[in-house]
Amino acid sequence: MNHSRLIALPENGICGLSQRSRDRSQVPEGQRDSMAINAPARSRFSARARLLALPLLLAPLLQACSSTDDMDLAQYVDNTEPADVLYNQALANLSAGRVSEASKKFDAIDRQHPYSEYARKALIMSAFTHYRQGQYEEAISASERYVQLYPTSEDAAYAQYIIGLSYFRQIKDVTQDQRESQRAIEAMENLIQRWPESEYVEDARAKIRFARDQLAGKEMQVGRYYLERREYLAAIKRFRYVVENYSNTRHIEEALARLVEAYYAMGLASEAQTAAAVLGHNYPESEWYKDSYALLQSGGLEPRENRGSWLSRIGGTLLGARG
Repeated sequence: MNHSRLIALPENGICGLSQRSRDRSQVPEGQRDSMAINAPARSRFSARARLLALPLLLAPLLQACSSTDDMDLAQYVDNTEPADVLYNQALANLSAGRVSEASKKFDAIDRQHPYSEYARKALIMSAFTHYRQGQYEEAISASERYVQLYPTSEDAAYAQYIIGLSYFRQIKDVTQDQRESQRAIEAMENLIQRWPESEYVEDARAKIRFARDQLAGKEMQVGRYYLERREYLAAIKRFRYVVENYSNTRHIEEALARLVEAYYAMGLASEAQTAAAVLGHNYPESEWYKDSYALLQSGGLEPRENRGSWLSRIGGTLLGARG
């Protein structure tokens, strides 16, 4: 809307007063008194005329705004369907494989009938349909809302499970960032802690094992990078982290073998021998142990445990951590 059309000002003076004062100076003196007498009357008439004309100018604008609001409200009322109708339509679409249409219907229930029982059921179904479509952020958002609004509901554990699955499906190769692995672990651990009797607990534990294996794999990938560049301290830090934090993953054997290699390259024979001894004690048939044993023998050494080493302290716990 162009507001200048409603309150436009003349170019010379405010509301033309300066121009009229100049015109008055050009009127013969005999007529000035007459003009002065009639000026208040004309002024009152002009003001009254403007006031009467103002509603006529504003009426189309007010009518347009009012009609638009009325039209939107009428359309909203006309488009609002009963919750049970929308829910049954959504289930029918879901059964027919029209997941996207079902998702829209479930979302419509949440908007049009909030805090109803159908809204509760629609919210968990909305999370499910978003997950089925690979819309993981939307699935996580809907599930988190459900857990927050209905924490004691029988479907709360399932909502938490969807959160974990949504992060799990986004886990990338170990050469990339493993943020989703960590978030999947946190979501699944939350499920196990809050709903230990849930039917989803067993699969949650399996997903945690996989995600932890990914985190360990990322550490190993970085450690190998440093080892290849002979940055042994940085490599040892990564391999040690795997041994101390991910001993129940498939990377533990390689991590111990890489420690043998790094310590041996640095001339720390005692630590290299201890790492090999721990590896041989826990995984005697491992190919990694055979390689580590051969490496030590090439330098006239053999596996021997140093009781004062951090490896010796952690070695006894490895067997119990496996599986």
